[in-house]
Amino acid sequence: MPINIPRKMPAKEILEKEKIFVMDEDRAITQDIRPLNILILNLMPEKQKTEVQLLRLLGNTPLQLNVSFLHMATHQSKTVNKTHLDQFYTTFSQVKDKYFDGMIITGAPIEHLPFQQVTYWEELKEIMKWTETQVTSTMHICWGAQAALYYHYGIDKYELQEKCSGIFAHELKYPKLKLVRGFDDVFLAPHSRNTSVSEEEIDQHPDLLLVSKGEAGPFMIMSKDEKNIMITGHLEYDATTLAEEYKRDLNKGISIQPPENYFPNNDYTKKPVHTWRSHSHLLFSNWLNYYVYQETPYEWK
Repeated sequence: MPINIPRKMPAKEILEKEKIFVMDEDRAITQDIRPLNILILNLMPEKQKTEVQLLRLLGNTPLQLNVSFLHMATHQSKTVNKTHLDQFYTTFSQVKDKYFDGMIITGAPIEHLPFQQVTYWEELKEIMKWTETQVTSTMHICWGAQAALYYHYGIDKYELQEKCSGIFAHELKYPKLKLVRGFDDVFLAPHSRNTSVSEEEIDQHPDLLLVSKGEAGPFMIMSKDEKNIMITGHLEYDATTLAEEYKRDLNKGISIQPPENYFPNNDYTKKPVHTWRSHSHLLFSNWLNYYVYQETPYEWK
């Protein structure tokens, strides 16, 4: 079944070229089905790229989804056209009285800041508090995962000596969990961050499960009530995303090592191989099926 997004959203044309089944509002209203309502808080600077990456994965399931995008009212983005935000995004004040079956909170390139110094931290705290009663299950990605661990469970991030960037292997600690059903015992995933979280603190927290970990530290963390899923890396990334970030940093004059285990023969002029695609689709499919669709009420009160 398709994802339902606004007809004129640029991501629609890109996804249709990839043969992803996309439906607009006019066709969706003719179908007698209860679609899942998914809200995406997109904190990434290149919002249109993130839209495509997430919609591609959400659209590869048998479920029909109504997808809405949210941006922060207390932060003015400098990297996306205001017209795009006005046309395709909403703010928290416009959705806070609604219920959503699932929500995704993305990463943001602001790990160097303490949470309290993030300009929209108070607004984000309000949103995360709201998800406790208004959202069936929330997936948090990278900085979004660190923010959730700090807000909900009191686990702070710490700064790494150098940026964690590359493709790293991970092992499953709970291979029978529904979240990782179909996963290999060892799988690859991209990371791109300057901070990390303590494996020991996660293991000792009574409300958390460390689902998988690897060379880059804790990777998948889930609350035992299954409402919050935290992914410290970027399974949603395209094959070339880390290369684009690396070249961007070089152009800014930042002294940085090439992403590890990424470029063929460590030659940054060669095209990277997409080695995590299948597990990306599995993660989003499992989340939507087992933690959203199977758990959400047919009718919210």
